Amino acid sequence: MDIKKHIRAIADFPKPGILFYDISSLLAQPDAWQVTLGRLARIVSEYQPDLLAGIESRGFLVAAPLASRLGIGFTMVRKKNKLPGNTISYTYDLEYGSDTIEIQADAAKPGQRVFILDDLLATGGTMEATAELFDNVGAKVVGSACIIELAFLNGRKRLKAPFSSLVTYDS
Repeated sequence: MDIKKHIRAIADFPKPGILFYDISSLLAQPDAWQVTLGRLARIVSEYQPDLLAGIESRGFLVAAPLASRLGIGFTMVRKKNKLPGNTISYTYDLEYGSDTIEIQADAAKPGQRVFILDDLLATGGTMEATAELFDNVGAKVVGSACIIELAFLNGRKRLKAPFSSLVTYDS
């Protein structure tokens, strides 16, 4: 199945000049969504992680059902002040300014094998920051994956751990 056919491109969202690849149409098609999860499950399984980390917010849609399917833990990576309890933060630079992501302090234990998931990889900044956050707490990031990769933005070059995607756009 060509899952690319189930991803909708929306021009000028969230601002003029941006072509947004929307997975809502993929999620709405049960067969395509099951195929997507199956392909990601095969990728993730190769790395034998203890924990899947989903990046806010569409990464939750990918990581949570995969964790359930694979019988492993799931944790959320969120923007600052979105998680309850004690958190650990990581601030990183953006093209214009900075951003901060957090995990709960007990989300990952030292030595745990973590696999990071999101819906899309663009410049790689958030994925790279997420990996740094888990490295800082002593977890081992064993890999990462997304449904969509915007290869022309070279985001995978920023990542230390292996990266996989199901769909690639070259322009």
